[in-house]
Parts: sequence; C-alpha cells; structure tokens
Amino acid sequence: MAHAALEAAKAKAKERGTSPGYRRRAAGGGGGQNPRRRRWSGPGADPRDPQPLGRLVSRLVTDRGWNESVTTARVFAQWARLVGEDVAEHAQPVALKDGELTVRASSTAWATQLRLLQGKLLHKIAAGVGNGVVKRMRIQGPTAPSWRKGPRHVPGRGPRDTYG
Repeated sequence: MAHAALEAAKAKAKERGTSPGYRRRAAGGGGGQNPRRRRWSGPGADPRDPQPLGRLVSRLVTDRGWNESVTTARVFAQWARLVGEDVAEHAQPVALKDGELTVRASSTAWATQLRLLQGKLLHKIAAGVGNGVVKRMRIQGPTAPSWRKGPRHVPGRGPRDTYG
C-alpha cells in the first residue's frame, strides 16, 4: 500500500513538472499558507514591526487630538531652556490659553524687565516649540495678599489700625 502511494505521488509530481517531495511555492511567497495568517514579518517594512517610542507617542497624540495640550505642556516643561536660566529664575509661566501666555514675575522690577524683553522671549519660545503656539505674553507682577476672607464682602476701607 505504501508502495502504491509513493507511485501515485511520483506520478502527480511528474504532472506538475517537479520532483517528488517538493511543493510548488504560491505566487505570493507564503509557502502555501493564507497570507493573512502569516506570523512573521519578513525582510520588508511591516506595521507589526517594532516602532520607535517617539513615533508611537506622536501618532497617539495626533489620533486623540492632544496636540494643543502637549504643546502647552512643552512650554511649561521647557521654560528654563526656552527663555534662559536667569529669566526662568525670576519668572514662571502661569497659563497658556488661546495663544496668550501669562507669566508671573517675582518682583515688579522683573515684571518691567520682562515687558521690555517680551519680543525676544516670543522669538525664543517660537524657535523652541513652534510658531503660533505663543502669540502674545501677559506679564504680571507679584500678587499681594488679599484681605477678603469668605464668600461675603462689605465695601469699605478694609483692615486698619484701631489701637491708637
């Protein structure tokens, strides 16, 4: 019986034009398998290949629509590198909304200095994060303590010395 099966295989191979024991490869190069079930990547580029982390994160950010949040975070995270260590020591970004960056200075003198440097700072930020992210700056001085405590307020002069 085995001898008859061997003779049948030889005859079938002769019809195909190949030697017995060898299968003809499919035109797709899949070795007779369904190409959708192939489990290896092969020499060419494939979406299943390992990808650099930066490329995957940027694709995720774009797909989810987080571009604006990420650029805002980059301004805050890289503030010292963007404006320089000496300016960053005396000024901190507070908010970035609709292209307007609010910066709080440590003193009124630094607030004045930042207003004078505003054009240069905008160019530095645009070079570091991209054009159009920060269109204008709003410089604030240090905030004074508020004497308003609680939800209600009575108009008047506020706290004063009543002991003399």
